Order: sequence, then structure tokens, then C-alpha cells
Amino acid sequence: MKEILKYFPDLTKEQQRQIAALDELYRDWNAKINVISRKDIDYLYEHHVLHSMAIAKIIQFRAGTKILDFGTGGGFPGIPLAILFPECDFKLIDGTGKKIRVAQEVCNAIGLKNCHPEHLRGEDEKGKYDFIVSRAVMPLPDLLKIVKKNISKEQHNALPNGIICLKGGDLQEEMRPFRNLVEISDISKFFSEEWFKEKNIIYLPC
Repeated sequence: MKEILKYFPDLTKEQQRQIAALDELYRDWNAKINVISRKDIDYLYEHHVLHSMAIAKIIQFRAGTKILDFGTGGGFPGIPLAILFPECDFKLIDGTGKKIRVAQEVCNAIGLKNCHPEHLRGEDEKGKYDFIVSRAVMPLPDLLKIVKKNISKEQHNALPNGIICLKGGDLQEEMRPFRNLVEISDISKFFSEEWFKEKNIIYLPC
């Protein structure tokens, strides 16, 4: 929790309780269903929770915003963001049923009412959302092809509706088709830990 509170000091007691509960829950579920690599589970808060919450450094979703977490795996970035923005609605989808089961069980255990995991491929998702979020699920051009149909025309936030991705490494080639549209934010501007070097938030208005 120290790592989280360093960057998000204004969390309510309820938000702190929910975040604090994640460690035991993910360790327990990870022993049954491998959703986080065994080596990485000790870095749950830095590599998964805080990484997911980095999105809140570029946008504060307004109440009523609808967000789709595409390829959520065990619930990232959707679950940490749903904790941060309790007045927004999050749908988490993934094509792997056992991963979605973990996300659902974690939501149930911490009483997260605004987060709805569903076993579903992106191609089959029919809903409209203000933002699509994801963590390095696939190259951005491929993701855009699948989710463009799901981005609502109605605007509710300071940033226009679009896609927000967490990605690492050299992105030059992948971003080439979106040259003047895409905004890239270096996460190490927000978080000082070494692990965040070369980690980025990609925002593409749609």
C-alpha cells in the first residue's frame, strides 16, 4: 500500500481496503489458476496495480463514464481503475474463461460493484464505450480494427473518447500509422521506480 499511497494519497478508506485486499486474493487465485507469472506475484502492486493506475495520471474519468477493458486477463487495468473511479462503469472482457473467473471472484471479494467481467472476445462485444483500455494485448492498429465499432460518439470527458493502452519498449514502428494523432506519455514522469522506465501510456482519440 505504501507504493500506492505515495502517488495516490487521497484514496478513501474503502479504496484503501479494496486495494490492500488484492495481494492475498491474487496470491490465492494464482496458486489455482496462473494469471500472473509466479516471479511477478511478489511485485503485484508495482507491476500490476500501480501500472494500471498510471492511466489516472493522464485522465480523471468523469462520473458516468463507460470503459471497456479489452483483454483484461486477471483484471488489469480494469480492477484498479474501477477502484479509483467508483462512479464509472467498467466492463472487463477476455477470451480466456478461467482468467475472467479470477477477475469476477476478486471483484466479488472486495465488493466492487462497478466492474463487470465477462468471458467474451473483442470481436463479439457490441456495447458502446467512452474509452477502451488495455495492457499490451496486441499492436495498436489491430486493436483499433476490433474496437472502433465500440467507441461512443457522445463525449463526457476532458479528453475526447478513444483508446488508452499501456505499452513498453520501442513503439516507433507500431505508432507510425498514427503519427500526428497519438499521444505518448512516459510513465516514469509520474512514478520514480526503475521498473517504469520505457513504460508508456498511449492515447489515441477516435
